[in-house]
Amino acid sequence: MFFLDIDLANPTILPPDSLREVTHTIIQKVQEDPVTFWHELGSQALHFGLKVVAAIFIYIIGAWLIGRVKKMLQRIFERRNTEATLASFVSSFVSISLTVLLVIVTVSTLGVDTTSLAALLAAGGMAIGMALSGTVQNFAGGIMLLVFKPFKVGDFIDAQGYSGVVKEVNIVSTKILTVDNRVVILPNGALSNGNINNYSAQLVRRVDWEVSVSYGSDAQACIDCIKSMLLEDKRVLTSADKRPEKKTTSSVDTNGEPIPDPFVALKALNANDITFTVRAWVRSENYWDVFFQMQQRFYTELPQHGFSFAYPHCDVTILK
Repeated sequence: MFFLDIDLANPTILPPDSLREVTHTIIQKVQEDPVTFWHELGSQALHFGLKVVAAIFIYIIGAWLIGRVKKMLQRIFERRNTEATLASFVSSFVSISLTVLLVIVTVSTLGVDTTSLAALLAAGGMAIGMALSGTVQNFAGGIMLLVFKPFKVGDFIDAQGYSGVVKEVNIVSTKILTVDNRVVILPNGALSNGNINNYSAQLVRRVDWEVSVSYGSDAQACIDCIKSMLLEDKRVLTSADKRPEKKTTSSVDTNGEPIPDPFVALKALNANDITFTVRAWVRSENYWDVFFQMQQRFYTELPQHGFSFAYPHCDVTILK
């Protein structure tokens, strides 16, 4: 416990060991000249009272200004459609910082030396920062993700060895739901510094297949057959289709670029077969359905048109 010195105009922190000496000094002054003692005490009390009133006034005005700043920030975030998590964090950070500054100013108005308080806050902040270095890194990464938005809630991404739909982005971590219904929490520090593959950033995607058939097959006839199967599927886009407008804030803008027609070409002459590369553009939400269903059609319908699938084999010639 600490006590204020008798000098109310300039209060200082007094250790408990000096209480007896202060009490003895007060009794001595009262006995020697009580009139002067009470006069000085009243003057100091009045002076200190004015400081208290000024400190209260400063605190009230400061609290009102902090409230105005918070409302102004909220209006700015609403106009710019800022991420709710980032807006809440910035508002809280600004409010806490201004409140700490207001308390220091208020205390200093009372005449209390705030040097030791400022040093204590600085030392405490350094200690907390060193203890939470990993958390601070995740915190900085969260700000980067919320500001630059490489993905948003609902996007399907591949990052840090995990693939899934983004369910939540907060200031220190990101939650994704994998295709096998697992919830994976990724730290934002590593996430912001690593590679992020966002499959939902654009509205259209290219589907790729590789189809291998036996040697002796008519290459052009096989190409025409595969193209006809692709064009029969209404989900496959062609150059006659209008590219859908982008719904994301990705930095890669492909709006206005024409959609290529389905593409089929002979890619490789292998040891046992020939391989065709097949490419087609579809809407992102149709990617996997088109991929698997067309894969099945290739396997089922190509043999019906006379194209057989190759398998590893070896021709043996016997010489007499």
